[in-house]
Amino acid sequence: MREPDERRSAVRRWIEANPRPTARQLADAGYVAPHWPPPWGLDADPGHQQIIDEELAAAGISRPDNQIGIGWAGPTIVHAGTREQQQRYLPPLLSGEEIWCQLFSEPGAGSDLAGLTTRAERQGDEFVVNGQKIWTSGAHESAFGILLARTNQSAPKHRGISYFICPMDLPGIEIRPIVDMTGNRSFNEVFFADARLSADLLVGDLDDGWRLGKLTLGNERVSLSTGGVLWGRGPTALDVIDVARQVGPIHDPVMRQRIATAYVDHTILELIRRRTTAARLAGAPPGPESSVRKLLGDEHGQHVMELARDIVGPAAMLTGHSLGDGDGLDRPDWHTGYLFSQALTIGGGTAEVQRNIIAERVLGLPR
Repeated sequence: MREPDERRSAVRRWIEANPRPTARQLADAGYVAPHWPPPWGLDADPGHQQIIDEELAAAGISRPDNQIGIGWAGPTIVHAGTREQQQRYLPPLLSGEEIWCQLFSEPGAGSDLAGLTTRAERQGDEFVVNGQKIWTSGAHESAFGILLARTNQSAPKHRGISYFICPMDLPGIEIRPIVDMTGNRSFNEVFFADARLSADLLVGDLDDGWRLGKLTLGNERVSLSTGGVLWGRGPTALDVIDVARQVGPIHDPVMRQRIATAYVDHTILELIRRRTTAARLAGAPPGPESSVRKLLGDEHGQHVMELARDIVGPAAMLTGHSLGDGDGLDRPDWHTGYLFSQALTIGGGTAEVQRNIIAERVLGLPR
């Protein structure tokens, strides 16, 4: 009988010693983002990371929920932040004690992010910020945001942008909710009126924010295409197939083909996820291939939720329908999931933008 991998044994010993770990204990052990370099992670290769994921799941241990912080802000601070910034912000970010949001999109600069007009003007040891951001997920619950602002008005639009850590409780910041079509408040408008940022909150070099912003967006497109079909949340195609089994047998040939297609697409996306993870853990930064995965994942999410709606039937579309907190037909998120899925091909870069990136940077086509 083959001996278990020592890395797996080490994780099991840790779980045995910490059967109900706190989020900070998980972070301190390097198990929240094991692919990050020490001391924040373990420099885990793909195999090691998969072992950790499997053992935590088997023990019923969940990582902290701080998607923007762990998935987008953290990798950028690891890459370009000062040692002081890393020591101050990464531990509570990893443990979920401080939630983060992303302050990128503006009313006139969404898909064309380089057209942003929010200004950060240097005054001594501070930057004075004025402008507006929109579609800021979770801003009302966040301690910090990653902010792109223009610091050089005379530079070409892809230059003269800087990347900041922004405390969300600064005087001069106003957060207004946007209620979406599901009835939930997840997005916000954020207004800056002479908000003063300390100069030590600048990440990387002055006017180098566009490069760092692209790094963050690469991580975003990877993060938005993981886990459940609703940007890493909600059900998966396999959950919907389980519902089909409960309802079944399915005799309609068109419905059977739709279910089979959802399974095939799910499998392809899982293989792409593994390849992307392997490249990332080997040290390769997110490239235009992340746009391929996001594009496929978003359209897959919409197809899955349409399929779920049709299998579950009219009950899936009843606002406030109390289905309980169970699985399968008892999931409470069929209604809101279907409505929310309409945003998948818009948020994080529209499907059209992703196709342009793929055409130009993967296929080599002209602009």
